Amino acid sequence: MRTVSIKTDEVERDWYVIDAQGETLGRLVTKIATVLCGKHKPVYTRHVDCGDYVIVVNAEKVHTTGRKMLQKRYYRHSGYPGGLTSISLRDQLKKFPERVIEHAVRGMLPKSRLGGQMYRKLKVYGGSSHPHEAQKPQVMEVK
Repeated sequence: MRTVSIKTDEVERDWYVIDAQGETLGRLVTKIATVLCGKHKPVYTRHVDCGDYVIVVNAEKVHTTGRKMLQKRYYRHSGYPGGLTSISLRDQLKKFPERVIEHAVRGMLPKSRLGGQMYRKLKVYGGSSHPHEAQKPQVMEVK
C-alpha cells in the first residue's frame, strides 16, 4: 500500500452552505472546522490546506445549551491600562452574530499559517442571504 499525499495544486475545493438556525453552537462549529480542514475528504493531508469553502447563514439564530447565553463572556483588551472589556454571548449575538461563530471556529483550527489559510475560507452572515450564489454552493446538513 502506498500513502497518498496530495499537492496544493491538486486540491479541488467545493462550496457549502450551512444554515445555523436552531443548531447547537458547539456541534455546528465542529462540523464547520472539519470541512475547513478537509478531514471529510479521503485525500486529507495534514500539511496541505485541502479543505472546502463554508458559508454560514442565520448566525444570529444559533442555539446554546444550559445558561451559556448569560454566563459565557467574550473578552478583549484595548492595550491600555484598564482597557479590558467583556460582553455576554447574548449581547454578542445581538450586536455581532458573525463574531460568535468565527471566534469558535478560530479556536478549533490549527494555530499556524495553515490555520489562517483555512480560516479565510469561512464566510459567516447574520441573515439568510449571502453574496456567493455565483459559486453554486451545496447545502450541507449538520446532523
